[in-house]
Amino acid sequence: MAAMKYDGFSYGGDIMKFFKWFVLVFLFFCFSFLAYLVINDKISFFDNFVYDVVTFYQNDFWTGFFKFITFFASVLMIALVSLFSFLIFKNKRYGVFISLNAIFLLILNILLKFIFMRERPFELMIIIEDGYSFPSGHAMAALGFYGFIIYLLCHLNVSKKVKYVWTLFLGLFIILIGISRIYLGVHYASDVLGGFLVSGFYLILFTTFCAKFLKES
Repeated sequence: MAAMKYDGFSYGGDIMKFFKWFVLVFLFFCFSFLAYLVINDKISFFDNFVYDVVTFYQNDFWTGFFKFITFFASVLMIALVSLFSFLIFKNKRYGVFISLNAIFLLILNILLKFIFMRERPFELMIIIEDGYSFPSGHAMAALGFYGFIIYLLCHLNVSKKVKYVWTLFLGLFIILIGISRIYLGVHYASDVLGGFLVSGFYLILFTTFCAKFLKES
């Protein structure tokens, strides 16, 4: 539906801009509050509850499944997808922005981890991971990286059905990657939630920046 215009203003556009900045502020305060709870060790009940729920049916099948899923948010896989994007997208700007997005996400995650310096739940680990825990780098990569690909797909000249299918698939994939980090015992639930919150905030800013250049292509 076209945005209504009156006296030079687009109400639809103004509402969307307001909503975008509202979500940004909301995500910022949610992450800030979560970080306060993590720093002051006031979120252990939430972490323990989610871990117990996620690992209720822990067995060899689910362990293998989540080991497979979690690999798709590894640095190696993100790098491969970034390189492959130059081949699958005719518009090479897409590949450039996908690669830049991956680099920015990695830098942001490293900076945040060194700010908070939260230790991992080593006693719960099924696989071995090192480095700090908060926020989860895999959760940030899942939403920040694959979320940006969803954004790009929505701008491609393909059918709505294709867009819906890929959005649903990648959306489910993002959630499963987050769950995999908890199941495998390499992150607390609050690490994953923090990763989603900060990458959601970042993704809004990054897509806003990219929109201008993508329209020109």
